[in-house]
Amino acid sequence: MKLIKKYLISPSEKNRRIRYWCGDESRFGLQTIPGKLITLKGVKPIGLTQWKRDNFYLYGVVEPMSGENFILEFSHLDTMCFQIFLEKFAVEYPEDLHIIQVDNGAFHFSNYLKVPSNIILLFQPAHSPEVNPIERFWEEIKKHLSWECFQTLNELQEAVWKQLSKFTTSQVKSIAGWDFIINALFVSGFS
Repeated sequence: MKLIKKYLISPSEKNRRIRYWCGDESRFGLQTIPGKLITLKGVKPIGLTQWKRDNFYLYGVVEPMSGENFILEFSHLDTMCFQIFLEKFAVEYPEDLHIIQVDNGAFHFSNYLKVPSNIILLFQPAHSPEVNPIERFWEEIKKHLSWECFQTLNELQEAVWKQLSKFTTSQVKSIAGWDFIINALFVSGFS
C-alpha cells in the first residue's frame, strides 16, 4: 500500500489520536439487484426485475476497531464529490488524525483534490476490493434490497437510509473488523 503524500508529524501533533478507516463508494440504482430466493426443490425461482438506470452514490468510511461509520449521499462519482466528502468528514472528526484506506479510483489521485490536513489516504493494491472491509458492508446493505423494485429514486433512497439506520456500531464492527486488520492495528499501537 502506498501513501498519497508524505506526512511528517510535528511535535504539536504527537498527542493526536490516530484512527484507521476503510473507505469506498457504492452505486445504488433502480435496476433490480438479483439475489437468492428460496423455493421448493426443482422449482425455478422467479423474481420481478426492472432495468431503470437512475442511481445515486454513497461515499462512506468505516472504522474496523469501533464500527463507527460516516456516510454521505451524492448524485455522482467524481473528484469534487470526494473532496466534499473528505472536507465534511474532517470537520466531523477534527481532533484526530485519520488514515483512510481507499482503492485506486482516478478521483482519489486527482491533482485537483486537496486532502484535509487531518487525513492521510492509504491506497490499497490495484484491483483488490477484497482487502477493503467496507465492500462487505455495501454487500450487506444491498443484500437486504435484493429483488426490490422501487418506482422512484426517492423510494430507493429512503429504503437505503432506513437500512443504514438499522446497523449498530457493533454490527458494523462485526462486518468490517477483520481479524488481520484488528491484529495489525493492535500491534501498531492503535486503540
